[in-house]
Amino acid sequence: MCTKETPLRQKSIVLIGFMGVGKTSIGKAVAAKLYRDFIDVDQVIEEAFGMSTVDIFATYGEDKFRKKEKEIIYDLCMQKLKIISLGGGAFLQKEIRDICLKECIVFYLDLSWESWKDRISLLIDSRPVLQGKSLEEIKQLFNERKAIYQEHHSAVKTDAFMVEDAAEYIVNALKTAWDIYEPQAKS
Repeated sequence: MCTKETPLRQKSIVLIGFMGVGKTSIGKAVAAKLYRDFIDVDQVIEEAFGMSTVDIFATYGEDKFRKKEKEIIYDLCMQKLKIISLGGGAFLQKEIRDICLKECIVFYLDLSWESWKDRISLLIDSRPVLQGKSLEEIKQLFNERKAIYQEHHSAVKTDAFMVEDAAEYIVNALKTAWDIYEPQAKS
């Protein structure tokens, strides 16, 4: 089966990065600026199960969560004109990385460990992967995942950015790429 390549301007945008880096907040701002729908994959999974991520992990286990996550992301990556925020662990699955990189434009939201650890108290209760771990274990997880996130189309260092600034940076980067790779005819 031969499928036609989606034009660059119509490809969905996928935001990746460690939990709590701002994928949802920045994603919503990018979606508003580009007049696109915003989709938080974790929220879609929670709606499918009718419970929080913490409860899904406790009731069904991480494997069932990851299977549903992959199914949802595959479906979303085949859609056009979306802004998609992936959960922090989604990109660890090679199949998810491959489909996102092939069908979408992937932005890595890169936040330093020093900036991220300031947010830990806001995150610890809602992130099952963090529960019961020491700060050193969390730092190790942060660094392990950082290596996986290096597969992307563009990275945004978000330490010095407010949400609106990061969103504006992403939108400008996209518009520049669109103009370079798919210039529109001027009338």
